[in-house]
Amino acid sequence: MSETAQPEVIVERPEAGIAVVRINRPAVRNALNIATRKKLAEEFAKLSEDSSVRAIVLTGNEEAFAAGADLREFVEATPIDLLTRHTERLWRVISSTPQPVIAAINGFALGGGLELAMHADIIVAGEGAKLGQPEVRVGIMPGAGGTQRLTRAVGKFHAMKLCLTGRPIDAAEAFQIGLISALVADDQVMETALKMARDLASLPPLAVQQIKEVIVAGEDSSLETGLMLERKAMQMLFASKDKNEGMQAFFEKRKPAYTGE
Repeated sequence: MSETAQPEVIVERPEAGIAVVRINRPAVRNALNIATRKKLAEEFAKLSEDSSVRAIVLTGNEEAFAAGADLREFVEATPIDLLTRHTERLWRVISSTPQPVIAAINGFALGGGLELAMHADIIVAGEGAKLGQPEVRVGIMPGAGGTQRLTRAVGKFHAMKLCLTGRPIDAAEAFQIGLISALVADDQVMETALKMARDLASLPPLAVQQIKEVIVAGEDSSLETGLMLERKAMQMLFASKDKNEGMQAFFEKRKPAYTGE
């Protein structure tokens, strides 16, 4: 079967509460063409509405998470082509997913691939991974968060180095500057991501989703506004059945059974 006949994105359900979204373009190191971006948005939109899914792992294969945008779709593109593609809407579906998203990275996460990973909430990378924003080396610049999300993640000076030089860094340096959440052996990336997803799926989903929402919304707000958002979300959780279940289970020294209510 040819590469074009294969699905660009595969969704797996390895166990209850967990979905794995896998980019599947191995012949081009999972380069992100428009079809793949649209399929990712489509699958994340479905998962966002599925209350049985409590955590999502986004990954590629052993060679690459995603090696960047598919430049074949950019060589002849005009400014109006880029404008009317509205790829920012496709990325927004991923970043606004209520469930926590874990990016599991082996190999290359470059350009649009790193920008995609930064739309996740937790990033797990293997020791052999390479991360970077190389767009400047082909005469353009990051356009899907590589200057903005990256700066918020690692600060001005690390972001400047990555974006201005276009040189990738290894996973150890990425971990040192705070770009990834966990650094593990290459053959432990998926196992680590799935264990995290399993842990998240066992927690009360309303509390998990409120924590994610407040952190994301509060990141660019004032401290006072962020504290208000935090306080209101915490107060709201006192209306949930899961709050009662969690506290009762604590006092009864048993494992809680959370329902998302």
